[in-house]
Amino acid sequence: MRTPIFIRPLTEDERQHIQKGLRSSDAFVLRRCQILTASVRGERAPAIALQLGCDDQTVRNVLHGFNTQGLAVLHEGSSRPHRLRTTFSEEGTQQLKELLHRSPHDFGKDRSTWTLELAAQVSFEQGIIPCEVSDESVRRALKRLKTNWKRAKHWITSPDPQYLQKKRSRPLDCLGQPAACLGHRLPG
Repeated sequence: MRTPIFIRPLTEDERQHIQKGLRSSDAFVLRRCQILTASVRGERAPAIALQLGCDDQTVRNVLHGFNTQGLAVLHEGSSRPHRLRTTFSEEGTQQLKELLHRSPHDFGKDRSTWTLELAAQVSFEQGIIPCEVSDESVRRALKRLKTNWKRAKHWITSPDPQYLQKKRSRPLDCLGQPAACLGHRLPG
């Protein structure tokens, strides 16, 4: 059987703050003040939990929190985890970066450009990560590398040193598109 837990003796300021909290419109503050007030009356955690319709461990957590933090226990903290679990290790993140500099065709895929989903799938298949992950995990890994995910056509370049010069010198059709791209014959 667990040792009963009660809150420490209250100061006058704490007592007034808890009394004020019993009139709060915030359900979180109200519930916590009800737990503290019941503990002051000498009620045990299971009885308080039954009376308020919550779990007795919740009551114990509030009582322990008050004994260590004081009135700070009345303020709702963030439910966000303190640290996000990272699927890609530092080495795995570097391997992901190297993977994205290769073509998906090298891995038997029918595409010539990467998507975040495809990068996640191939990372798993290649053993870079131990389990399948979402595209958001890949995006976070790239963010840790300080690399933004961009559509491929904006950043892919040709190894041909004359690529940009050739690209700029192509004649345009009436719509402003390179004429050769639309299958038109170039004049003359």
